[in-house]
Amino acid sequence: MKRFAIITGFLLLLAVVCVGIVGFNLFRDSAIKQFFATMKPPAATVSTVVAKPANWTPGVEAIGTVNAVRGVDLTVETAGIVKDILFHANQKVAADAVLLQLDDAVEKADLVAQKAQAASDQAALTRALELQRRGVGTDATLDAARAAATASAAQVNKLQAVLDQKQLSAPFTGTVGIPKIDIGQYLAPGNSVVTIQDLDTMRVDFTVPEQQLPLLKIGQAVRIGSNGADMPFAGSIRGIDPKIDPASRLVSIRGEVANPENKLTPGQFVQIRVELPEENNVISVPQTAVTSSLYGDYVFVVVPAKPADAGAGQPAKPEDQKAGAEKPAGDAAKSQADAPKPASEAAKPADNTAKPADNAQKPAEAGQQPALVLSQVFVKLGRRNNGMVEIAEGLKAGDQVVTAGQNRLFNGMSVAVDNTIDPSKSANKQVQQ
Repeated sequence: MKRFAIITGFLLLLAVVCVGIVGFNLFRDSAIKQFFATMKPPAATVSTVVAKPANWTPGVEAIGTVNAVRGVDLTVETAGIVKDILFHANQKVAADAVLLQLDDAVEKADLVAQKAQAASDQAALTRALELQRRGVGTDATLDAARAAATASAAQVNKLQAVLDQKQLSAPFTGTVGIPKIDIGQYLAPGNSVVTIQDLDTMRVDFTVPEQQLPLLKIGQAVRIGSNGADMPFAGSIRGIDPKIDPASRLVSIRGEVANPENKLTPGQFVQIRVELPEENNVISVPQTAVTSSLYGDYVFVVVPAKPADAGAGQPAKPEDQKAGAEKPAGDAAKSQADAPKPASEAAKPADNTAKPADNAQKPAEAGQQPALVLSQVFVKLGRRNNGMVEIAEGLKAGDQVVTAGQNRLFNGMSVAVDNTIDPSKSANKQVQQ
């Protein structure tokens, strides 16, 4: 019996220990669950912009290539050896200026001989005319002399043209490039010598989809630049191809732009924007404010938290919960103890003295900004322009839209607004400001 009692007591002790361990684990899990359920995540800091109607300048954007209005690669017309190069790289030359001289000694000699023959034939023609006037010359002799003089003059012009081909002249005023030949080099007809470009006025060729063709017309303003944010060059449309390419469904457009400082270079890749008539009362936001998903495009709008949401999001302080729980009991105890316990009446002034301190904290709390939360709003996008996107549906004037940090935000999240940093500007510009 004694051994049975010991075993029974050991089993009871083991059961109590097991029940205690299980109960502790359940209590711990419940406490952890309650802690995370009542814990409010810290407010995320975001930058915002107020959506408001403004003037909107729509446009047609494209990519094109810049070329000089007048620009060619110069070549020689006849064979010869380079005798003299009369230009240097990046020199601005006038029209008809001689750039290259080929060896022309043989052509000059032939021209001198032909001029002498032409002078002789002209003298024979003069004598034939005089004889014809006196009546001693025949018509056949006069016709032969006139034909010989005309042929000699034509031969002189031909040799002069051949001699002129030994020189390469600038067809127009422009800037020449790097010479592609050397002195003493033999050149054949068609050999490239140098390029000449008139950089004062440039043309830009680009294409647009056929759907945008009705928006374009001759004389429309065009902006040109190396990127969409910086387009310092202004011009206009000079030509629209009347035919749409059936393979690509694109239309070729040509514009002209002044280039007084020669900042545009022929062959340069540029972005083009054809500006359309300005529109009023268009709501737009920065493109960084819009997030795309499988369900559509949406933005986050900052709105004041509702009282119920604010109370649910902020767990009550332990001392407030304790005071609230003990208040009814304290009031009941006070009513019962007023008569028999005068000492409690003496304690009231001490309690009242503590109330001004509580009241002093209320103005500070009243001065605090209301809690802000996020509201996810799906929007319908329109046109884009210079980093901004038009909102066709979903937003109204005055909405405070988040412009940065959307990847870590969610609907109903508490946020704090800090607009000291503008994500649309570079960090260097913000530091300078």
